[in-house]
Amino acid sequence: MVRIESQIHFLWRPYLPDPKDDLLLELAFAGQAVYIITHNTRDFQGADALGIQVVTPDQFLRILRTT
Repeated sequence: MVRIESQIHFLWRPYLPDPKDDLLLELAFAGQAVYIITHNTRDFQGADALGIQVVTPDQFLRILRTT
C-alpha cells in the first residue's frame, strides 16, 4: 500500500446512487487510485468515467495473480 495525502473538494456531489459512497470515490480520484475494492460494486457505476476500476476482493486477487 502507498499512502498519499490529498485534499478533497466536494465540488461534484451527488454523483453516485448512494451519497455515502461519494466521499470514497472523491478520495480515490484525488489520490489517483486505479481501483476501488468493494463488495458493493453496483453503487459505483460510472467510476470508470474517472479512470477508476471498481472490483470485488476476489476480482482484485485475480488481477494481482496475473500481474
